[in-house]
Amino acid sequence: MSHIAIVGAGIGGLAAAVKLAALGHRVEVFEGSSFVGGKCRTESIGGYSFDLGPSLFTLPAVYRDLFLKTGKPLEEELELLALDPAFEYRFADGATFVYRGSRGALTESITDAFGATAAHQWQRLLDRGGEMWRVSREPFIQSPIAPLRSMMRRKGVLRDTRIIAPHRTLRSLGRSIVSEPHLRMLIDRYATYTGSDPRKAPSALLTIPYIETTFGAWHIKGGVGSLSLALARRAETLGVTMHLSTEVRTIETSSNAVSGVRLTNGDFYPAEIVISNADATHTFNALLDAPRQAAKLAKAPPSLSGFVLLLGLRGRTPGLGHNTVLFPTDYDAEFDALFGSSPRLIDDPTIYICSPDDAAMRPHADSESWFVLINTPGTTFVDWNNHETVERYKDHVIDLIEQRGMTVRDRIEVCEVRTPADFERENRAPGGGIYGKAGNSRTAALSRTQNGTHIRGLYSVGGSVHPGGGLPMVGIGAEIVCKAIGPADSEVRTTSS
Repeated sequence: MSHIAIVGAGIGGLAAAVKLAALGHRVEVFEGSSFVGGKCRTESIGGYSFDLGPSLFTLPAVYRDLFLKTGKPLEEELELLALDPAFEYRFADGATFVYRGSRGALTESITDAFGATAAHQWQRLLDRGGEMWRVSREPFIQSPIAPLRSMMRRKGVLRDTRIIAPHRTLRSLGRSIVSEPHLRMLIDRYATYTGSDPRKAPSALLTIPYIETTFGAWHIKGGVGSLSLALARRAETLGVTMHLSTEVRTIETSSNAVSGVRLTNGDFYPAEIVISNADATHTFNALLDAPRQAAKLAKAPPSLSGFVLLLGLRGRTPGLGHNTVLFPTDYDAEFDALFGSSPRLIDDPTIYICSPDDAAMRPHADSESWFVLINTPGTTFVDWNNHETVERYKDHVIDLIEQRGMTVRDRIEVCEVRTPADFERENRAPGGGIYGKAGNSRTAALSRTQNGTHIRGLYSVGGSVHPGGGLPMVGIGAEIVCKAIGPADSEVRTTSS
């Protein structure tokens, strides 16, 4: 049995804690805040509930597997609700279409909106994304990052490389398949799932629409943050000790091996293995004295950040679904503003609205909880501590939504703002970046921080390290670390044993 200390109770840290406790290890989790989940949490304000991080649950098999192998199935802990349609996309020229939950229904939806040729092209895009997923899932996503020389010796590597097209960007490959202008905007949007620019992001992001279409888009009743609470319950049932409001100051090492963690109050907790669920930059800059790794991370710019409105509204909005995206007139102008030499706020941004039809997230039937997200530069480029800047942009975003035909201002009962400064402060995310470092290179997936480190017994999990951000990838990353550590000598445990 190893004594394992996990720094941070985000999804990656919690998933690792559950699995390692079930494998017989003694696990302690240290979380600086008073709550679990990190970015993945649901907050209640004035009777309204809002998901502050992920608002969509995809690839649920990752967590179904984790829960099933450590006790009761996921569905006995949480109620999963399939979303169909998953999204409605509204364009500045008045065009709209809904992204249906099956390929047949999706084909009909695209045909109705943009014609049969566009629908056929989108099916080809999904097929290509499926091929990419098939050849990349096991060797690249579910495995540690291997040296390039080792990758090139894999059987079928030339065929797989042609499929993944590492020399192409998301936009380049996407536009070689799809010619319809509105659908091209949708392809570009998938880059923002990783905080990146579609003109530079890797073509492998075409796996995103394939995953959403094939494995479904889901909501968790009560909020996606319920996943964090369920993981924490499972961890505690398996004997994990949770230290909330307990901040780690440093990860201690001796002879290039971890020896434990030291808290801000000076207390020292010995450990043979330490797993950091902190942002990779914070891990190597603040928790460790690791100048080489810190310098490498400093070369890559942080990902996009976000400006968030939490709106509790009286009444219901006719025709509003769970997820709605309002595209701007000029999408390239938004990417220029976000990723240019002098990043700045844009007057006409893409607006994402999540309004769950979930009675557990609103005070009564005649009300709505809106999570509104706009991609923005981080704290390096905008003074997000300036109250006037925040208020002015809040009012501007509400005006933009109303210009698209939805009444908001006269219905507001709750209105709170979250800015990149809040994300930086609460999550120790440099610049307020939501997704770690931006994936603005065609080989971004291979240049992420690895789960294992140069220090014996030290591992990393979370959205800023391999295999990337988002609930499925973070869960897969935790599994990679758990496999590397392996079971303890004692018998594998579950909550039902």
